[in-house]
Amino acid sequence: MATAAFAELPLDQVRTLLAVVDEGTFDAAAAALHVTPSAVSQRVKALEQRTGRVLLLRTKPVRPTDSGAVLVRLARQVARLERDAYAELGLSGAGEPTRVSVAVNADSLATWFLGALTRVSQEPRLCFELRREDEDHTAALLREGVVMAAVTSSPDPVPGCTVQYLGRMRYLACAGPAFAERHLDGPLRESLAEAPVVVFDRRDDFQDGFARRLGHDGASSARHYVPTSEGFAEAVAAGLGWGMVPEPQADPMLRAGRLVEFAPDLAVDVPLYWQQWKLDSPALATVAGAVVGAAREALRR
Repeated sequence: MATAAFAELPLDQVRTLLAVVDEGTFDAAAAALHVTPSAVSQRVKALEQRTGRVLLLRTKPVRPTDSGAVLVRLARQVARLERDAYAELGLSGAGEPTRVSVAVNADSLATWFLGALTRVSQEPRLCFELRREDEDHTAALLREGVVMAAVTSSPDPVPGCTVQYLGRMRYLACAGPAFAERHLDGPLRESLAEAPVVVFDRRDDFQDGFARRLGHDGASSARHYVPTSEGFAEAVAAGLGWGMVPEPQADPMLRAGRLVEFAPDLAVDVPLYWQQWKLDSPALATVAGAVVGAAREALRR
C-alpha cells in the first residue's frame, strides 16, 4: 500500500514544491530548477490536484500549508537518502560534505551542544546548519521539514521521527547580589511581583511560570528582553533583573560571587529529547550518537 501511494506522487512535482518553498517564489524556483515559471506553476497545481489539497499559501514569500509541509518533509528526506546512496556508490558529488540541519535551543547551544558536534566523526565529511529556537518550538521546524533533527522538550515524536531522552537541564533562580539585596529582601511571592525580570524574548514565559509556582499571576511587568543565552546570564549578573539561569552557566558565576541563588529549593528541571527523521542515514546516526553521548555527561539524568 505504501509503495502504491508513493508512486502517485511524482518526484519532479514534489521536488518542485520544495524548490518553491525554499526559494520563496515561483520565479526563483524556476531559475533554480532551470525551467519556466509556467512549468513550476503547472507542477504545483498538478500535485495539488493529485492530493486534493492546497499545498501552498501564495504569499510573499510562499509558505506551505500543513499538507504542503508534509510533502516538503518528504522531499527533503528523499534528497537525503539520494545523497547517502550516491556516497555509498562512489558516484559524482560523493566527495562533497554532507549538510546536517538541526534545531537546538539557545541554552543547549551555549552550554553543551557545540561540544557534542566536535565529537562527530568527520568520515563521512559533515557540515552543520544550526537553527536556534526555543526548545518548546524546535519540534515545529522538524514537523515542517526545515531540519532533520532537533533538541526539543517534547517526548511525543513528530510523525516520521524517532525520539530519545537526553536528560534534564536544570535552571536556577538567580540574581546579582546587590539586586537581590535591594529587590528580593522580603517574602518572595511579593518581591517577584515588583522586581524587574530578564526574559529571553516575547515568547519566553519561563520566568512567569516560576512566579506562578509561588502563587503569583506572573513575573513583574518591568522586563528586559535579552535574546541570547550568554547575554541573558550576563544581564542577570549585572543586576538588570532576576532570571532563571541554566545550571552550567550559573555555577561559575555563583562561585565567583557574581550571582546568588535566591530560591535554592525551587530549581526547575526541563527534560530534553533528541528527535530525528526515521531514516537509515549514516550521517544522522553519527550525529545522534555524539549528541546522546555528550548529553549523558552534561545533563542531569
